[in-house]
Amino acid sequence: MTTTTAKTASVLQASIRNNSGKGVARALRREGKIPGVLYGKGQTPISISLNLKEVAMEFTRGRFRSRLIDINLDNNQTVKALPKDLQFNPVTDMIEHVDFIKVEAGMQLRVMVPVKFAGQDKSIGIKRGGVLNIVRHEIEFFCAPDAIPTHFEINIQNLDIGSSVHIKDIALPTGVTPTIKRNFTIATIAGRRAEEEAKPAETTVAATPAAGAAAPAAAKKDEPKKDEKKK
Repeated sequence: MTTTTAKTASVLQASIRNNSGKGVARALRREGKIPGVLYGKGQTPISISLNLKEVAMEFTRGRFRSRLIDINLDNNQTVKALPKDLQFNPVTDMIEHVDFIKVEAGMQLRVMVPVKFAGQDKSIGIKRGGVLNIVRHEIEFFCAPDAIPTHFEINIQNLDIGSSVHIKDIALPTGVTPTIKRNFTIATIAGRRAEEEAKPAETTVAATPAAGAAAPAAAKKDEPKKDEKKK
C-alpha cells in the first residue's frame, strides 16, 4: 500500500478587483473570467478575478481541492493557496466562483485524498467470485502544505472473500493523520461463497419417533350404534 506526494504546484494568473456584486460578476463572465476570493488567517480577504478556461482546466485534472495552487497576482506577488469552495451554474454546470485559502508555513490543512486499488486482476477473492466493495473513494486528512498526498494505492491481490481493508492497514506519511479517529473500513471483498462457507451444514431430521417414545394412539373405532327404542 503506497502513498504518492505532489512535489509541484499548479499556477493560475489572477487580478485584484476592487468591486464586487452580481453586476460585476456578470461583467467578468462576459469577458471569460470568474470572480474569486483569497482568504488568509487573520487577514482581510482579497477579491480576485481569474481566467475561466485556466480554472476549468485545473479542475478537470482532478483533486482540485487537494492540490496547492500558485496564484500570480498582477502586483507581481505570488501566493500559494488551496482551493476551498467552488460554485457552479445550475444550468450549464460551468464554474462561476472559486474561493482559496492562503497557505502559510506551519499550517495544518484539511484535504480529501483519493484512494486507488491495484491487483484486482490477481485478487484471490475476486477470482473466487467476490466483488470489490469500495466504502470510501476519498479519505479526509490533516497534513502540512508540503506533505499533501496525491493518492493512496491499496493492493488487494492477497485479499480473499470476506476480507477488509481499514485505515490502520495503510502506512501513512509522517504528519498525515485521518480526521476520523476510529479504524474505519475503506473496502471489502464481498461475495456469496464466503456467506455459504460461513453457514453451518443443515441436518435432515427423520420423521420417525424417538426411541422409547409412545406410539401414536390408534384411531378410534366407530362407536356401536345405540339400540333402537323399543316399540
